[in-house]
Amino acid sequence: MNKTENNIEVIIGIKIDGERYDYKLLQTLESLSKTYSQRKTAKELGVSHAVLNRRIKNKEEKIGEKLVRPIGKGSELTEKGRTILNTYYKYKNRLEDQEEIIIAGGHITTNLIQSLSYNLPFKSLIYSSDDETAYKLAKQDLVDILALDDPRLAFENDLNFIAIAYDYLVLLGPNNIIKPIEKMTDLEDKKFIGVKGSAQRLAWNTLEQNNIQFEIVKEVKSQFDAFKIVRNSDNLYTFLNGSYFKGNEILKEQTRHVISLVQCNENKKEINDLIDYLLIDGQQQIKDEGFKPINPYQRRY
Repeated sequence: MNKTENNIEVIIGIKIDGERYDYKLLQTLESLSKTYSQRKTAKELGVSHAVLNRRIKNKEEKIGEKLVRPIGKGSELTEKGRTILNTYYKYKNRLEDQEEIIIAGGHITTNLIQSLSYNLPFKSLIYSSDDETAYKLAKQDLVDILALDDPRLAFENDLNFIAIAYDYLVLLGPNNIIKPIEKMTDLEDKKFIGVKGSAQRLAWNTLEQNNIQFEIVKEVKSQFDAFKIVRNSDNLYTFLNGSYFKGNEILKEQTRHVISLVQCNENKKEINDLIDYLLIDGQQQIKDEGFKPINPYQRRY
């Protein structure tokens, strides 16, 4: 929604395949992209969980595609849901002088910022997807901050990034692992689920350098998808961020990496305030969230 000087609100709708949908669909998708919970979204929108669930299912039936899918005990947007939300943000940002800081990026970094944002004196709008999708938004000048789960994209595109924490990868596999993974050679001939935009390249490079044969049988966009797949399989494994998932730390040292921010808009004072907070006062909270803090005096690259 956009508030004019006369406090008149312009509410954005959307048309999909010729069918009009009002702001309630967009409001629902926007909230779910941040809460990962239908119950929390229902509470935020002031409706019952049953009403919200019907709203989603009715829209999915009309569109002919799933917009929301379960992940563990929560929910996340599907590819179609993210595409619709992306389009909404694109036109919303063009219509209004956005007061919030717009942050888009990988699941791990955006979730961290979301957990810390309640202590900040200004509003932020956080779009959680993957590094590549968020970078496409940044190139269209639709975001203020690009949040990266893996610094590789910044290196490849010569972006000036600011490291805010260290993370590492842990190994996860099926629940019924008979033989525990105790040394690197135990990973020989294992099959893995890859996650786009994550720091898994560090694990793959380590295995290759040690002549460990392995196979990436499928690649997904979400670490939550990878987690769900391996937990419901008999022979699949994956490497996910240790700050968020608990697992085998066999490659902890080899997969240590930074999560970081790229400042895309230099015209908002609040952006510098956010970065300064994350690098100084917010470092203890970052540690409490499971990350290793960054030395605030060695932060810009």
